[in-house]
Amino acid sequence: MPVLQWIGKEKVINHHLNVPYRVLERKYSYDENGQHEDDNGTRNMVIHGDNLEVLKSLLPEYEGLIKCIYIDPPYNTAKSSEANKQWVYSDNVDDPKIKEWLDKVVGDEGEDLSRHDKWLCMMYPRLKLLYKLLADDGIIFISIDDNEQHLLRIICDEIFGKSSFLTQFVWKSDGNFDNQAKIKVCHEYILCYIKKPDKLGLPNGIAPNVSEKSKIFKPEIRNTVVKNGPKNPMSVVTLKKGFPCAVKKGVIEERYDKYPYYHKTVKIVDYKLSEDVDVESGWSSKNILLNFIDSGFKAVKDSKGQDTVFEITESGTIEMVKKRESVSHVLSVLTNLGSTQNTSNDLAKMGLAFDFPKPVDLVTYLIGFYCDDGSMVLDSFAGSGTTAHAVLSYNKKFGKNLNYILIEMNDYAENITAYRVKCAISGYGTEEKTVEGLGGAFSYYELGAKLFVNDVLNENVNIDLIRKYIYFTETKKRIDCSKEDEPFYLGTDIGISYYFYYIKSNITTLNREFLHTIKTKSESYVIFADSCTLSERELEKYHITFKKIPRDISRL
Repeated sequence: MPVLQWIGKEKVINHHLNVPYRVLERKYSYDENGQHEDDNGTRNMVIHGDNLEVLKSLLPEYEGLIKCIYIDPPYNTAKSSEANKQWVYSDNVDDPKIKEWLDKVVGDEGEDLSRHDKWLCMMYPRLKLLYKLLADDGIIFISIDDNEQHLLRIICDEIFGKSSFLTQFVWKSDGNFDNQAKIKVCHEYILCYIKKPDKLGLPNGIAPNVSEKSKIFKPEIRNTVVKNGPKNPMSVVTLKKGFPCAVKKGVIEERYDKYPYYHKTVKIVDYKLSEDVDVESGWSSKNILLNFIDSGFKAVKDSKGQDTVFEITESGTIEMVKKRESVSHVLSVLTNLGSTQNTSNDLAKMGLAFDFPKPVDLVTYLIGFYCDDGSMVLDSFAGSGTTAHAVLSYNKKFGKNLNYILIEMNDYAENITAYRVKCAISGYGTEEKTVEGLGGAFSYYELGAKLFVNDVLNENVNIDLIRKYIYFTETKKRIDCSKEDEPFYLGTDIGISYYFYYIKSNITTLNREFLHTIKTKSESYVIFADSCTLSERELEKYHITFKKIPRDISRL
């Protein structure tokens, strides 16, 4: 598999490992009661902060749990010669935050970076973290255009695996294309990868331009298996007595003038062949047909895992019949899914201005492929907030409960991104142009302090956040309970109970005295403390794993 090389790659390929964990500080919540300080318990988040650091900080809670990721990263499309010398993060702005980051991470090599080098340095560690967050049965969509599409495809093959590539959608971006150009570009791309291809079946999607009268809505899929050609040489198949037929009674004459050839005349009685008969033809699904016959005419699985049966029609042809468990008809060319111009007009009705926002219909269509109730949708280049709007629209339309996490590093995170989500929840417009709200809730977060400073626990961080981090790190799960009589208890998972014996102003010791305070019966224990005086024999006797709290206790 080709591997892409660029200036600075060796500095960023594992940079995500060195990114610090930070606290996500909730600033307020928003719901049908408006904006308020009280936590409304929602899982929906709008987060302001560098998406590299935010993604890393989400790992303890969400690693391997994100069902769907949609991102619309910078296309790196600056056109002027002067701009070409600069790193373009927002497509037309030389972002100082990214420039500073590149200088620190890449170092002196940064002086030789081209725009493509810089874009790749920015994207690579972020994609690595997105891969970690994506569930095994998760899917990621990445919008891009011709400027970086070819490079993005190669690094995604490297990170997600070439076998995880599902398709490259071509989105026909509806709009006004009457102005002249050598070639008017009216499309963009959406790369699509599935983390574990064997975990997902057919997507839950219908191309927008499919007619309601289309045969794809029929409850059965019927196709003849009689097929002749160089790849399907003639061969004989014995259809045994009892082979299913589509008609109750009839006769199929011996014939050699049309396929399949029947080597003798046979009768159909009560929807079944009355005796064995040899038929000859080329076959499109011969092995599946033979498996069906050998099974005693019970349904067999095709290559996609669909239940498949066969039957003879009145004319003597043989058809393969599959029951539709769900209707799926997704095309690689996406049409009739809105435009950036119409979306800009919708944002203007909210009092917002934003360049090239993605349409709600487009993102709604994509996230619906595999998401179920409770699925989490992540957008780490949130921009105007289209992804949250799409989730709310999907929930309203289909009666579902998808959740979302938006991340936006720019200063407009609250005034544009979060504000747009508020409008989608509560409604917007005036008088006859009023748009009804979709309902829902979210909490707004800022990127806060580091959990560790020089590998030592930052004791200025709220103890509850530290407890959550420790438990998530150990179990990949949230703390779901607390015990007033056991203040150091974190929770129990798979027969293991976890304790974080931490007192900010005192050194804690795992000893016999502390063991007497443990009231939760469990198969084994993991106990964090500053020190331990129990012998190895005692630890083994009580099935305890001791872990030292990473903090500087010399001051105590």
